[in-house]
Amino acid sequence: MTTRKRIIKKRVAVAASNLKSLQTGVPGFDAVLGGGLPEFSFNLIAGSPGTGKTTLVQQMVFANATIERPALYFTVLGEPTIKMLRYQRHFGFFDPALVGGAIQYVNLGEEALDGDLSVVLARIVAEVERVKPGFVVVDSFRSLMAGRDGREVEGSLPIEHFIQRLALHLTTWEVTSFLLGEYSEREQRNPVFTVADGVFWLSQVTDRNSVVRKVQAVKIRGQAQMPGLHTFRITDSGLQIFPRIPEQQSQRRPQTAVRLATGVPGLDEVMGGGVPAGDAVMLAGPAGSGKTTFATQFVAEGLRQGEGVVVVVFEEYPEEYLARAKARSHDLEKSTEVGRLKMLYLRPLDLSVDETLAEVLEAVVEVDATRVVIDSLSGFEVALAPAFRKDFRESLYRLVGALTATGVTIFMTTEIVGSYPAGRFTTEKVSFITDDIIVQRFVEIDGELRTVLAIHKMRGSKHSREFLTYSITDQGAVVGPPLRHYKGITTGVLELMPPSGPPGYVGLTDHESHLLETLVHIGSSSRAMLSERAGVPLPEAKRILQRLELLGYAVADPAGNWTPLAKPAW
Repeated sequence: MTTRKRIIKKRVAVAASNLKSLQTGVPGFDAVLGGGLPEFSFNLIAGSPGTGKTTLVQQMVFANATIERPALYFTVLGEPTIKMLRYQRHFGFFDPALVGGAIQYVNLGEEALDGDLSVVLARIVAEVERVKPGFVVVDSFRSLMAGRDGREVEGSLPIEHFIQRLALHLTTWEVTSFLLGEYSEREQRNPVFTVADGVFWLSQVTDRNSVVRKVQAVKIRGQAQMPGLHTFRITDSGLQIFPRIPEQQSQRRPQTAVRLATGVPGLDEVMGGGVPAGDAVMLAGPAGSGKTTFATQFVAEGLRQGEGVVVVVFEEYPEEYLARAKARSHDLEKSTEVGRLKMLYLRPLDLSVDETLAEVLEAVVEVDATRVVIDSLSGFEVALAPAFRKDFRESLYRLVGALTATGVTIFMTTEIVGSYPAGRFTTEKVSFITDDIIVQRFVEIDGELRTVLAIHKMRGSKHSREFLTYSITDQGAVVGPPLRHYKGITTGVLELMPPSGPPGYVGLTDHESHLLETLVHIGSSSRAMLSERAGVPLPEAKRILQRLELLGYAVADPAGNWTPLAKPAW
């Protein structure tokens, strides 16, 4: 064994024994790499032009380079150094004080144009020995190959030998190095992919007006990276990577017997005492059925209980959402000011599920949330990039699993398209993802459009199986008594069923019978409460109550509370 080989073997052994990971300074990238970038690793960053290769490596260099461990940045034919710096300086990570000291730029343009790789390697070696850097970047390495124009320069190193010698030098120098190149996936048999310790592939896909960028850690020697493609954005701060949600969460959902109040009068009683904490609830209904109203009351009740709440909206601006809530006597804006309510507005047409989860989880931590409202899944699906809509069900499954694993309760709304029961949720075939499903619908009674709901599913919990009337009042949604004595509810066109027993409320109209049924259902109550629960205007309720008293169906006490004197009609 030669002396040179013994030195290399010794240095490699020492480096392996003291191997540590460097924090990249790129949000989300350390998680993708399995904890950070191995120090002294020889890395290749590949991808087509415009995918963000230079920005990624610049962000890592600016986060790690110091005067003691400077970075040596070689530029080739891709773009002049001054041009590259002119554009990079607009990113938040760029610090002009580091340029020329902690980060030194060297242009290899002339050496590369000659096509003699021996000269290029000699220049790189000379600069490294002069600066003694901790980081070395060659941008773009592929441009070195292009500089040859397919020519064989007499006395020049063959490309394979150049790559091997460069890799050998980088290893013996104990530097963390990056080679950047415009490679296609068909070129992965190139020798540089074999000698590299880490290979990171950047890609972008354009579909209509949306652009989706992804990064993949193809390989990292010595540690387990997160598999798959991970979405990222290029923002004013640089790259932000959103690690892919794993299909199976290692953390199991916390078990609890606690139930959360919905804030909708009459709904908790038919749900067995409220929503089980940690459940995922889906409220499905046609347009105009009051889905957002129900969701808003769920939010307001959580805040009233002193909980933190996150609301994710896709179909209206947060200001509009807060204004609508205030119109129904729910002043949510104060809660945003004191840090208990976080509004997230996500409406771009190139969202990814992983990006959405990252935003929501950050908000959950920020306000210590126990409730998360997504209004609506229909808007969420539209906001996603086309690439993610294709596997929306699988993506939503991962999103819900990751959120419920933290212990939060999720309340989601979605639209029903078509007639009941043939109508489908717009997020088709996602009902299995949720624990509880509440379905709203419109029905026609005596030429009037009325609203009813039914609880289709509550996993592991008893619940009402009746069709329940509900109304939207000035204060919000109110669930009333069951819709009895009618058939054809599932068709939307109801017919009054003949009584199976003795006659019911003799001498009463349908509206009068409905208000009396509500009074029987809720028991003694004030005229205002009865008006709200029955969905009947207060003047009309006053008139009906006077008639009920006249006919002996109800009586009022001195305090103004009304008590039914009748039993259920059928």
